[in-house]
Amino acid sequence: MSAVEGVLLIPGFEQTSQNVLILGAAVIAILLFAFQKSGTEKVARAFGPLMVLWFMCLTISGIASISNVPSVLKAVNPYYAIKFLIDNGITGFFILSEVILCATGGEALYADMGHLGRRPIIRAWYFVFAALLLNYLGQGAFKIQHPDATNILFAMVFHQAQFLYIPFLVLSIMATVIASQAMISGMFSIVYQGIMTHVMPMFKVDYTSTELRSQIYIGTVNWFLLVAVLFIMYEFKESHQLAAAYGLAVTGTMTLTGIMMTWIFSLRGKPFLAVMSLLVTCVDIVFLLSNTYKIPHGGYWSIILALIPLSIIVIYTSGQKKLYRALNPMGINEFLEKYNQAYKTTNKISGSALYFTRDAITIPPYVFNTMFNNNIIYEDNVFVSIIRRDDPFGVIGFFKDNLADGLRVFEIQIGYMEVIDVEEILREAGIDEKTIFYGLEEIVTGNFAWNIFSVIKRLTPAFVQFHKLPPHKLHGVISRVEM
Repeated sequence: MSAVEGVLLIPGFEQTSQNVLILGAAVIAILLFAFQKSGTEKVARAFGPLMVLWFMCLTISGIASISNVPSVLKAVNPYYAIKFLIDNGITGFFILSEVILCATGGEALYADMGHLGRRPIIRAWYFVFAALLLNYLGQGAFKIQHPDATNILFAMVFHQAQFLYIPFLVLSIMATVIASQAMISGMFSIVYQGIMTHVMPMFKVDYTSTELRSQIYIGTVNWFLLVAVLFIMYEFKESHQLAAAYGLAVTGTMTLTGIMMTWIFSLRGKPFLAVMSLLVTCVDIVFLLSNTYKIPHGGYWSIILALIPLSIIVIYTSGQKKLYRALNPMGINEFLEKYNQAYKTTNKISGSALYFTRDAITIPPYVFNTMFNNNIIYEDNVFVSIIRRDDPFGVIGFFKDNLADGLRVFEIQIGYMEVIDVEEILREAGIDEKTIFYGLEEIVTGNFAWNIFSVIKRLTPAFVQFHKLPPHKLHGVISRVEM
C-alpha cells in the first residue's frame, strides 16, 4: 500500500483519492495471491536481479542525500539515542514503538531462513543491511532539509531525480511484490513444517514444480492471508496508520523468536549463545512494551488475527491427543498374539497390504478391526511409520525386523524440513502393494472445542491423501469415536 501511495507525487495524480489507491493495492494483492497456485519457478529467476537493483537504488539515493547533510552520520553513535531517551523520559520510551518500524522485515528473515536455509540469507543480509543503513541515514538527512515532507523515501527520490521517479515507483511496487512473495513462500514452508511436526492440521498441499519438490502451495493458507491483507487495507486505509498493528505484530514475533532461541540454546548446552540470545530478547521485550500503547489504536487487530491460527493449533493438538486416547489402541504383544492365530487360520489374500501407523508398538483400531473383525489378511502385511528427526534434512527408508510371519515393518525417517514423496520411497524399497488401508474417525461429541476439531478433521485430507498415494489402492476404515 505504501508503494502505491507513491503515485500521489506524480504530477496530475496529486488528488487521487485514497479509495482508488486502496483499490489499486487490492488488485495487486489479489493478482499476487491468485498467481501462487501456478508457482513462481519460472519468474523467480528475475527476483534476485530486481532486488539487487532495488537495493542499489536505495543505496545511491541514500548516499546522495547524506552528501547534503553529512552530520547525519552522527546518528550511528548510540550516545545520541541514549541521550534522547534520558532527556525525554516516558515519551522517548514510547517513541521506540516508531523507531522499531525501521527494522520491520527482520522478523521475516526467520521465515525465509526456514524456506531457503541459513547461508543464503546471511550472505544477502550483508549487502541489504548496508543498503538499508545508508538509505535510512539519507532519509534522515532529507527530513532535516525538508521537515514538512511526508512519505519520505518517495519524496527524497522525487526531489533528487524527477525524471527517474516513475521508473523508481514501478521498481518499488515490484520490490514490494517480491518481498510479499518471499513472505508467502516462507509462510507455506512454516505451515508445512507445522503439519509434518503434527502441530497443524493436514492442509491440502500442492507441488508447483516438477523439479523442486520444496516449491509448494497451500490453498487454505494462501486465501486466509489474502482475506487478512484485504481486510487490513480496508480497516486502516493508509499505510502510516498500519504502524499501530504492524509494530505490535513485528515486536511480538521478534520477542517470541528470541524466547524460543534462548530456550533452544539452553537445551542444547550452549550457554554463551543462550546468554547472547537472552540479551537480544530483552531488547525485543523493551520494544514490545513500547508498542503496548498502540493496542487500543488498532494494535488489537494484530492480536485478533494471531488468535485465529493459535486457536487452530491449540484445538488441533489437544484434539489429536484426546482422539488418540479415545481410540484405545492395542498393545503390540496382544496384537501379535491375535495376529499369529488369525494368520494361521484365515484365508489370506495374495499380494501386499500397507497399514500406516505412528509406530510398531501401539496398533490403531482400524488395523485390528480390518484383520480380526473383517477377516482381511494379506499374505504380506507391511506397517509403515514416518518418523520425524530433529535434524532438518535427510531421508532414509528401511525395513526393521519382521514382527511375525507375513508382518513386516518399514520405517521412513525424514528431516523436519524435507518435502517427501512417500510413493517413490516405497517403490525404491521394492514394495509393490495391492492395497493401502488407512483409518478415518467419525467423532461424536457434545463439547464445543471438539466439534471444531471434528470439523477441522473433516475439511482436511487424510494422511494418505495428503501424501498423494494412488487413490485406486486406498481403502478407508471408519472408527466411531466418542470424545
